[in-house]
Order: sequence, then C-alpha cells, then structure tokens
Amino acid sequence: MNGRRITTALLIALVVSGLCTYALSRKISHPANKVPQKMYVAPSRPLQAGVLLAAGDVELVSWPMSNPVEGAFLKKEDVVGRSLLYPMDKGQLITDKVLSASGSGLGLAGKIPDGMRAIALRSDEVVGVAGFLLPGSHLDVLVTYRSDKSPEPTTMTVLQNAEVLATGHQVQPDPEGKPAPVTVVTLLLKPEDAERAVLASTQGTIHFVLRSGSDKAIAHETPIMLSQLGGTPSAVPAPAAQPHVSAAPIHHAAAPTFVVETIMGDKQSTAKFTGDIQQ
Repeated sequence: MNGRRITTALLIALVVSGLCTYALSRKISHPANKVPQKMYVAPSRPLQAGVLLAAGDVELVSWPMSNPVEGAFLKKEDVVGRSLLYPMDKGQLITDKVLSASGSGLGLAGKIPDGMRAIALRSDEVVGVAGFLLPGSHLDVLVTYRSDKSPEPTTMTVLQNAEVLATGHQVQPDPEGKPAPVTVVTLLLKPEDAERAVLASTQGTIHFVLRSGSDKAIAHETPIMLSQLGGTPSAVPAPAAQPHVSAAPIHHAAAPTFVVETIMGDKQSTAKFTGDIQQ
C-alpha cells in the first residue's frame, strides 16, 4: 500500500510540475503586455561630423512607439546623400537637426542654416583672443577707425553674440579642447549683419571679444574716443563769487564860498559867491 501511494504521489507531482513549466514558458515567450515598436534610422557605426552618409553607414533600430522622436527618419534613403553636422555614436537616432539641408553640398556650406550667411574676418593672433576662439564660440566684433569728422581713433561695437562657424580651416573643435592660433574666423550671421561686418572691415582694425555662450544679452554700447581713455573730463569750476557791495547813501560836501576883491584906483570892494566850479 505504501509503495502504491508513494508512486501515485510522484506521478501527480510530475504532472503538476510539467503543467506549471509549460504555462510559465508560454507566458515568457508570449508576454501579455508587449510594447509596440517602431523602426528608426541610426548610424551603424560611430561617425564624425562632415561625413556624407551612405547606405552602409546607417541601419534601422527599434524604438517604442509610445515615445516618438520628432524629426527622426523611418527610411534609410531619406538620409543617404546628406552630411552630418555633429559627431554621432552607433545606435543614436538620426534627426533632421543633425543633418545638413538637402542639396546644400559638403563642407562648410552644409552647416549654414536657411536665411543665414557665413563670412570670414581677418585678425591677428593677439587680437583674436590669443587663439582661444573655437568653432561654436560666441563673440562680439569691434572696429577701431578714424573718420573725416574726427581725426581721433574711435572704437565701436559692430556685432554682438555672433557664433563662430569655423576657425581657419577647422569646422569642429579640437577633441582635446586645445586652442589653435588662427588669423581668419568665419562667423554665422544674418544678411544685414554680414553687411555691417564687411563695411567695418574696410574702415579700420577688427577686434574679437570672447563672451560666454550662455550670455544672450544685447548691450547698448556707445563708441569711445581716444580722449576718453583717461576718464571723463573734470567739471568746469564755477566762477568765484563776487563780493557783495551794498548801496550806501552818498553825502555831498557843502558848496564852497568864493571871495572876489576888486581894486579900482583908490577904491576897493569885496564880493562873496557860493556854488560849484564847473570844469
């Protein structure tokens, strides 16, 4: 009896274990709450900025449909032939913001957004912030010039918060952050600002003033002349106070008296006159 009971218990245990294992495997292989996926285009390997994308440079990667990515691409052919503006790692989703405009070409032209212009300005290494200007830096542009109205040198701010597009022939900062002395800086400007920069470059010496990339404030700068370097002129002293003279009544002296003595032969006479003598 005991042997039959043990055998029966073992059989029941095996059946229950098998059923549990089967149910668990079915649940794992077919999850009840599977997240829907969407395929987006991403680099198939690390890519550097300026690379012209080919079909072998990209692949499709899955991405949750519940978290769509604005500007991402669903087809490889939509990105083939366009160049990267920034370095990208494998698996990063490619968006329209990291690609040059369609048909914009290679090199620097691909980094110029619609409605903007690129202009190169020349300066020396010292005036160029000693070579610490890098692509992506922000700066102000000053010019020192002389005019017909004033022979004194005058310095004024021409542009504020201009973005550096390239330094020399470099369109990307050094990977180690090392500055490179350059004499030509390419700026990304609006068309009207590009006109101001060209006019300023023909009138005098261009100076670059480095500023923080987070500083977007536009200051109202006034030109400064050579005579103002020593500070503002001292105020003209007020004239000394004149002593106050009070009017006093004038006392006229008494009129003098004149005595005239007349002698005629043996006759003598005297007469007196009172009054002022007229000059």
